[in-house]
Amino acid sequence: MQLKGNLFLLLAAFIWGTAFVAQLVGMDDLGPFTYCSGRYILGFFAVVIVWFAMRGAREKKKAAGEYFPGWKYGICAGLIMFGGTTTQQISMLYTTAGKAAFLTCLYIIFVPLFSVLLKKKIRKENWIGAFLGMAGLYFLCIKDDLSWNIGDMYAFIGAIFWSFHILFIDRYADRADNIEISIGQISVCAVLSTILAFTFEEVHFSSMLNAWFPIFYAGVMSSGVAFTLQIVGQRYAEPSHAALIMSLESVFGALSGWLILGEQMTGLEIFGCCLMMSGMLITQYSIIFKNK
Repeated sequence: MQLKGNLFLLLAAFIWGTAFVAQLVGMDDLGPFTYCSGRYILGFFAVVIVWFAMRGAREKKKAAGEYFPGWKYGICAGLIMFGGTTTQQISMLYTTAGKAAFLTCLYIIFVPLFSVLLKKKIRKENWIGAFLGMAGLYFLCIKDDLSWNIGDMYAFIGAIFWSFHILFIDRYADRADNIEISIGQISVCAVLSTILAFTFEEVHFSSMLNAWFPIFYAGVMSSGVAFTLQIVGQRYAEPSHAALIMSLESVFGALSGWLILGEQMTGLEIFGCCLMMSGMLITQYSIIFKNK
């Protein structure tokens, strides 16, 4: 079952990575909060359709006494997710995309550390995989100096939010309806992103219509499908495994940028991708070969 969960998380990472292209193209004429507002609103409706389609299975669970609503967990997860999204967006105003990506994915290290504080056992394979993942991210994302500024601090804070989000989902994903958790968190992000968009940006609906496909892809696939896959996948995967697998969105983002946008990858960036993939495979050692 852990392998099944990891496959769900890997698919989520693939969707998030390919959505990076949509985000680059979609934000040509849109502010970051306006773009987030559009994608989360679309994501909300996409998951609501799934929730409605699964009403029969939900009624059977209710009759069997196995149904537990996920709305309150979703709202809490949404507040954490919005913190990560907002700090990451603000960081992009002051720092480079590479440094922001690297600092955001510090959750690879934070999740095992916070798990230890929560008295969870972390295997040595997790630590080895995490450090290989961080080394890979460095070669993949860092292309300039290592100076520290206010944008880097926001990205660092964002990584803490994403770590808490992963641990929160790990704790509550198997306690309540996963689709309702997903709807709850996406709706919180949609509402708060919309408020920020109208408060700090000029919202032009014509610009949103011009960017309909990037918004649609990021909204339905990234915000709707991928975050739902994360919640379902974390029912079976350990949080430290989940953090490393989901960080592979950086690899998929770099590869999709190369394939779709014609962006060039250096030898060091390819080496970084290989390190991250090695880290993920090492964390799977205890599952595949030890059957734990």
